Amino acid sequence: MLEILTQVDSFVWGPPLLILLVGTGIFLSFRLGLLQVLQLPRALQLIFKADDKEGEGDISSFAALSTALAATIGTGNIVGVATAIKMGGPGALFWMWVAAFFGMATKYAEGVLAIRYRVKDEKGSASGGPMYYIVNGMGEKWRPLANFFAGGAVLTALLSTGTFTQVSSITDSIKTGLGIGSEVTGPILTVLVAIAIFGGIQSISKISTAVVPFMALIYVLAAGTILVVNADQLLPTLELVVKSAFTPTAALGGFAGATVRTAIQTGIARGVFSNESGMGSAPIAAAAAKTESPVEQGLISMTGTFIDTIIVCSLTGLSILITGTWSSDANGASLTQEAFATVFGNFGSILLMLFLVLFAFTTIIGWNYYGERCFEFLFGLRFIWIYRALYVAFVFLGAFLTVDVIWLIADIVNALMVLPNLIALLALSPIVVLETKQYLEKQKNL
Repeated sequence: MLEILTQVDSFVWGPPLLILLVGTGIFLSFRLGLLQVLQLPRALQLIFKADDKEGEGDISSFAALSTALAATIGTGNIVGVATAIKMGGPGALFWMWVAAFFGMATKYAEGVLAIRYRVKDEKGSASGGPMYYIVNGMGEKWRPLANFFAGGAVLTALLSTGTFTQVSSITDSIKTGLGIGSEVTGPILTVLVAIAIFGGIQSISKISTAVVPFMALIYVLAAGTILVVNADQLLPTLELVVKSAFTPTAALGGFAGATVRTAIQTGIARGVFSNESGMGSAPIAAAAAKTESPVEQGLISMTGTFIDTIIVCSLTGLSILITGTWSSDANGASLTQEAFATVFGNFGSILLMLFLVLFAFTTIIGWNYYGERCFEFLFGLRFIWIYRALYVAFVFLGAFLTVDVIWLIADIVNALMVLPNLIALLALSPIVVLETKQYLEKQKNL
């Protein structure tokens, strides 16, 4: 089974999809005049200054960003980066940066379209995301594409990003740090998730806004400390990252060696898993924001990729490389824990375990919301209890699956969301460009 999944993963994340994914980001970047660079200061200001009293959403723009970050800052930042480097070598980090830079434009476009085409559901709550901007923006004849996206998102929530990868990382980390097995952590985690998700978007956003900003700041400070302690190796490490992005990496210690193609493939795939630019998940949360400006929400959404990959993933990757642990026999969370232990000792392993548990938990509840909205699009609110029951069941099951199978399943089902969303972004790019020009002209005249 592992061999079959590996072949499917290599096919799905082959050159065509990687070119389409990065190519869409490049296309949008130039159509929008490198907005991710020129408008980044404005975007960072809007995180805290956006007026959450205007608009017809359910939560503030900051809460929407926190919910999206809750779903992205998780195992992808800690385990995903470590896995990418272990498989693709130091060069994988470079390709994560490339994907993230152009992915910021993609994430911006997703946020704009989320607000532009959102609707009210049966209970009066805001609903949006790729399935809505496909149908309402491209036309009813494209509903099969919207259904394909929604189905892929439900599978991703149930079998991948929302459950298995997060739960496995939590149980493995706790077992490594405290010696407590999955037979204990699995049931406890399942109960906590059930309590959180049955509270709806208000409950999820409250947990996210309370946990994510604080834990992200502490993680940045801790990983930054590792770089400061090893400051003399920072420049050689950066040179290694760039060099390895374009030349094969030789085997070293516990590292088996990697080709340039493997570095590109794992770097981009894990980068997408981490920041979700192009997947179409973040606009589902963005659509719930209390705002009347699609562009402002797009700018706020764009900062999610910047924070997630350019800052958090970079710190994780550089910590692993600068300490030399990347060439050890460890993998996944254990690899990152080894890097933290070089500076913080045994406390480092416990500290990383705490980060991983909290980040992964918020990702679980954030992705429940994504899957729930897509399930609602397909089947309506009447049967939403079936989805929630399945979600809780898969959280429990995730505690007992092996890591290799989990990450392969994650990559495969992620691709089911990426393809229809990228088609929609390209088709609706003139709308994004028009909205952006009108907003920026209005700002000039203020």
